[in-house]
Amino acid sequence: MVAYFVRVELVFKALADGQRRGLLDALRERNGQTLGELCELLPELTRQGVTKHLRILEDADLVVTVKRGRNKYHYLNPVPINEIAERWIGNYERDKLRALSALKAALEEKP
Repeated sequence: MVAYFVRVELVFKALADGQRRGLLDALRERNGQTLGELCELLPELTRQGVTKHLRILEDADLVVTVKRGRNKYHYLNPVPINEIAERWIGNYERDKLRALSALKAALEEKP
C-alpha cells in the first residue's frame, strides 16, 4: 500500500508542472517522439531542461522510452493517470462528469 502512495505522489508531482503536462499532451497527440522533437515544442527550455522534465515523467511511469539504434523514443503511458481517476472518481460519478464536460465544451464553443 505504501508503494501505491509513493507512486501516486510521483504522478501528482509530475503533473503539477505545466511544461510536463505539455510534453504529455504532445505525446498524446503523436506518440513515439525523440528528445529533439520534444525540444522543439519547448523552445524556451534547454535540451537539459527538457531531459529533466522527461526524467520526472519517467520516474512517475507516465512516459516509457524505447531505444532504437541511436534514437530514444518517448511514449505516453496513461495507466497511472487512469489508476488515479479510478481511485478518485467513482464509476457512479463518471456519467455526470462527462455530461458536465460536454456542457462546458458546448458553452465555450465559438459560433
